Amino acid sequence: MFGDMSEDRRWAELADEIDRQIEPQKRQIDDIAFSNQIKVLEAFRHHRVSDVHLRGSTGYGYHDAGRETLESVYARVFRAEAALVRPQIISGTHALALAFFAVLRPGDTLIYATGEPYDTLRPVIGPPAGEGGKGSLAEWGVRYDQVERTPEDGIDLESLRRRLNRGRVRAVALQRSGGYSGHRALTIDELEEAIRLVRECRPEAVVVVDNCYGEFTELREPVEAGADLVAGSLIKNPGGGLAPTGGYVAGKRSLVELVACRLTAPGIGSEAGPTGDVLRLFFQGLYLAPHAVAQAVKSAVFGAALFERLGLPVQPRWDQRRTDLVQRFDLGSPEAVLAFCRAIQEASPVDAHVVPEPWTMPGYGDPVVMAAGTFIQGASLELSADAPIRPPYRVFAQGGLTYEHGRFAYLSAARALDAAGLLPRR
Repeated sequence: MFGDMSEDRRWAELADEIDRQIEPQKRQIDDIAFSNQIKVLEAFRHHRVSDVHLRGSTGYGYHDAGRETLESVYARVFRAEAALVRPQIISGTHALALAFFAVLRPGDTLIYATGEPYDTLRPVIGPPAGEGGKGSLAEWGVRYDQVERTPEDGIDLESLRRRLNRGRVRAVALQRSGGYSGHRALTIDELEEAIRLVRECRPEAVVVVDNCYGEFTELREPVEAGADLVAGSLIKNPGGGLAPTGGYVAGKRSLVELVACRLTAPGIGSEAGPTGDVLRLFFQGLYLAPHAVAQAVKSAVFGAALFERLGLPVQPRWDQRRTDLVQRFDLGSPEAVLAFCRAIQEASPVDAHVVPEPWTMPGYGDPVVMAAGTFIQGASLELSADAPIRPPYRVFAQGGLTYEHGRFAYLSAARALDAAGLLPRR
């Protein structure tokens, strides 16, 4: 497997032990995948997806039957009234920005109820002091408030209640994944409790959920918990590893149309938008997504169990409930971060010969090292690992289209840290 037969045997035996250890978790993940697969298949059958729907459009994209059917399928899968699924949405950050600018107006307040948002959303919101810049919400006169997590790392419902009862609160955002903050991911049940509180205090407020990394990891999606809008990226979970670009917003029909008007133009909205040659990949990717997500989650469970066995802190732990793809590894030094990410890159099917180096990525405040030997640039459903080069030196890994690849890559990372003397002394 690696080249040294005695070492290979030791690591292979450890991998087999980990496989036996996590077998109950793998069965639970497969059960969730089965339920979500049936849900997706039912939506395809209900909307009578046909060969004609797999062909795209050009120019303005008027009367694109495939696009319209795809969006109906997404709406049914996510239990929403409507969905906007477009190749013109380039990322999850873009999808969320569209949602925020669609529903917020000057003088409104946006509350982030789950603590510090993901790094790339800070420029969308604007500087903390509220001064504007480069088209941010702050520049448009939108106020921002943030509710920090509880000491137990949950949503602080009492603080949220107090914030909701003052000011012109128009939108409340909930981030499902922890991002680079170090917070754990939140369950649908926890989101539902917060949404009930918003409905009680501010029934007119729009609840927007950042669904990135979370789709198909549980049996329900945020709209089923009461969210007005959910947004995400197709090069993450719902693209199934096949979508080459794109994003989606789903939820209440009137709000989705506002988002469409922001994406195209008022008066055009969702009626236009060419799909080129991506429709088959969008349909097929969604069909495969429940299975691909399960492969990625099982890979993360294996990685967590392996590195816990080697004495390193991880989040979530191998036997904890999963509600997103992201697996955090606390490595303690920049050298360990680089060794881990370089091993993941070397174990990748694409650009395995490339050596990742930290660089200043757009939207991030610190240099970031990213291992992403992926078929689709930046695809987070494919196995990748990235880390801001800042204390406490944590790597955030996600994805894995096959469990076999995820298993091998995490073993490679462990072996690299071991060879460099960067594992805890045992």
